[in-house]
Amino acid sequence: METHAPDKMPEGFIQKYSTPLSIIGAGIIIAVSLNGSPSNRTPNTAITDSSAFQESVLPAKGVILPITWGDLGAKLVEVGAIDTVKLEALYKDRGGFPPEYQKLIEKNANEKIVITSQNSGYLLNLLWALGLANKNPILEDEMMNPSYGGAGNFASTGGWTLAKGSAMSHYNMHPLIVLTSEQQALVDRVSRNIYRPCCGNSTHFPDCNHGMAMLGLLELMASQGVSEQDMYKTALAVNSYWFPDTYLTIATYMKNKGIAWKNVSPQEMLSASYSSSSGYRDISSKVIQPQSTQRGGGCSA
Repeated sequence: METHAPDKMPEGFIQKYSTPLSIIGAGIIIAVSLNGSPSNRTPNTAITDSSAFQESVLPAKGVILPITWGDLGAKLVEVGAIDTVKLEALYKDRGGFPPEYQKLIEKNANEKIVITSQNSGYLLNLLWALGLANKNPILEDEMMNPSYGGAGNFASTGGWTLAKGSAMSHYNMHPLIVLTSEQQALVDRVSRNIYRPCCGNSTHFPDCNHGMAMLGLLELMASQGVSEQDMYKTALAVNSYWFPDTYLTIATYMKNKGIAWKNVSPQEMLSASYSSSSGYRDISSKVIQPQSTQRGGGCSA
């Protein structure tokens, strides 16, 4: 699939959003890594490396998400947003496709989902497919601006290669989660306040896989009556498993300010000041980088 960066940004775009780092060119998906230590850094605090500290940010047993998956996986397969042959092949190449993964694409999964360091990448891909395929007004907003040459030029769209047909044949096409006006307003509001450190945009501009997956998660939580406060709390937990080094660093920064991770404001931690690429760079310049035992995901399946 050939993709390219837009020739022209829409007027006012630079003021509203940072340039999407996840735009992909010449068929290459750019995965941005922020885990390196800049050569000009002068660390002024030490990273906490205790297992207890890591457990406070990334519990080994995982975090229970306040949602049930139900038959969404089966529906994503039915409409072709997920091709099971491609998905299973991807994970067999990575060491296997366990029964718990199979269940989420073919059966009703009515128990609460638990995200762990082991399954966080798989859940990222399922939620990516959901965010991309589900029909929602947010996908009709900025990403459809003609100045980009269409919405297919981003990592969240051009990078989704696990569908039947092109990703854009499923983009904003399937009414899998239908929200009330109040639920949609909630998703719209919260999505504008959740950033990810791989790029500088909020979930309201889901130009990479993490943004698109978070949009799907927000839609699912809103449809199941999760409160705004718990949406932020859940989003922070999920982001932490997707970007473990990032949030161990942020947690260390907060600890050095005398604030334990359990006492932070999830909404504040997810804001641009902490969780955007530029915000995280500022925070990470003030602590020595952590050495996480967990692996974060890039901007591809």
